[in-house]
Amino acid sequence: MDLLEVLESGWNGFNAVNERKKPANYDRALKETLDLLTNKKGYSTHRRAALIEEAMTTSDFPYLFGDVLDRTMLASYQAVNPVWKMYTKSSTVSRIYPQVGAYRFRMGDGDQYLAEVGQKGEYLASKRSETKFSIYVKKYGRQFDISWESIINDDLGALLDTPQRFARAAARTEHRLAVAAYAADIGTHAAGNLYENTVNMGNLDLTIGNLEISVANMRKFTDVNGEPIMSGAKYLVVPPDLEFTARAILTSATKMYTAESIDVDGTIYSTPYPTANVVAQLGLTLVVDPYLPIMDTTYGTKAWYLFADPNDVAAVECDYLTGHERPEICMKASDKVAVGGGGLITPMSGDFATDNILYRVRDVFGANKLDWRGTYANFPGYGQ
Repeated sequence: MDLLEVLESGWNGFNAVNERKKPANYDRALKETLDLLTNKKGYSTHRRAALIEEAMTTSDFPYLFGDVLDRTMLASYQAVNPVWKMYTKSSTVSRIYPQVGAYRFRMGDGDQYLAEVGQKGEYLASKRSETKFSIYVKKYGRQFDISWESIINDDLGALLDTPQRFARAAARTEHRLAVAAYAADIGTHAAGNLYENTVNMGNLDLTIGNLEISVANMRKFTDVNGEPIMSGAKYLVVPPDLEFTARAILTSATKMYTAESIDVDGTIYSTPYPTANVVAQLGLTLVVDPYLPIMDTTYGTKAWYLFADPNDVAAVECDYLTGHERPEICMKASDKVAVGGGGLITPMSGDFATDNILYRVRDVFGANKLDWRGTYANFPGYGQ
């Protein structure tokens, strides 16, 4: 069994539109198909229906029509703003679950400070260690159908609405998985959790002072040898409920303190404080992620996260299967044959039982946890 057959396992009878070999005049034929479906030339209903029915008898029309849907879905998919891609690392892997798609390694030792070498002394060897992370991607999808009558009668509105909906479904699936990989992932680092209490998480509300504390704590992270990793916070990720609080913190040039001190004789003295909001000078990028309260029903409306640049230290990596980096529409071959002979008929005639024309959308994706040193979080109310 070759690789394509392996990847198509469970999709028997379906052909991926974008995997079919295109003839030399394919682009022209695709344009003509789109013009016909959208009735660009303004044919009467009867004339347009006759032309579509005639086109449906050709062997190329199913793939041309499927390509129209595929490109419509891709356009809608690319139009979505996937904010999670800002603070996660993106890559591809060569194998699909249940096999491990790939491994990522965090190297340790060998780059710590140099030991002193005495006169005629020996240079001591440095040990090397590595931490291995397993990367997985899984297949996600759904089937949908278009009735034969819709192909004949529709003005393309409902037909193109279907791939747009599946494009949104694919984008939402990826977004949910990316957020679920880290949202409230509280436990111990030894057990594989991203957040461990008092190590890279706290329970503070989002304020200027608490953001200062959290940024400072993140900058204290060291590698496995106890050396500073020199990578601080770059992204502040918050749920919609904290958006305006975060914007006020990151854009305010000054901060105000009202604390006062009272002398033993009862005299009230104002305590001087610096008023510059240095947090606004850190260059943190605000990311408002609407899936935080959806994927975390306990802390989702009030938890807030700091992420390092994923190119420096990645806490989460999101992966696609190599060669399948976007959702794909597959079309099912018809199971009907003409009574008068001629063998199998065009897929645009639909299936035997219902005349429905069947499609599936497939997305191969995975969100995987990597190094906890790439993130810091606060879960207000935790442990209280």
